[in-house]
Amino acid sequence: MRQLQLQIAMVVATMAMFTAALAINDWLFQRFEFAAGINWIYLPAGVRLLATLLFAEAGAVGLLLVSWLVNFLSFFPDDPQRAFVGGIISAVAPYGVYLAACRIDGLHASLSNLTPRRLLVLAVAYAITGPLLHHLYFAWRGQHDLVRGFVAMATGDLAGTLIVIYGVRAVLRLVSARRG
Repeated sequence: MRQLQLQIAMVVATMAMFTAALAINDWLFQRFEFAAGINWIYLPAGVRLLATLLFAEAGAVGLLLVSWLVNFLSFFPDDPQRAFVGGIISAVAPYGVYLAACRIDGLHASLSNLTPRRLLVLAVAYAITGPLLHHLYFAWRGQHDLVRGFVAMATGDLAGTLIVIYGVRAVLRLVSARRG
């Protein structure tokens, strides 16, 4: 029962972090929106990678739920297919990068061997994977202007991921330095 409570707490924490990042992103970077759901700076992308690194499956579940919530209620209320598929891609892409890093690169689940270089590689891999999966879906739907959309989404996801991940890393180092 305690394990289930912990998993639920991680799902809820992921949803709260994502929602907060989305609100901050809208407040700070709304003018950098390329199209609905595609921004030149997208802080929630950083939360997606952070949540999967910290919470693994629970992070992916939280991302799926909050992505569906945001997509169905805000981004694409008139396009349920895009809202549904977009939510799945938004959860699968960062979790897939996390799993690949664990299996191929030997990343420990405890993140004890997560170096700044490895973190940068994960951020770049995620910033390519998410937009690639989204744009493959857009191509399947017959959408056009895929290259510009991919570049905007990949740039925004990378910028947002780097800001969030290295921002959190800097705060943790500051807290650690004050304690030590």
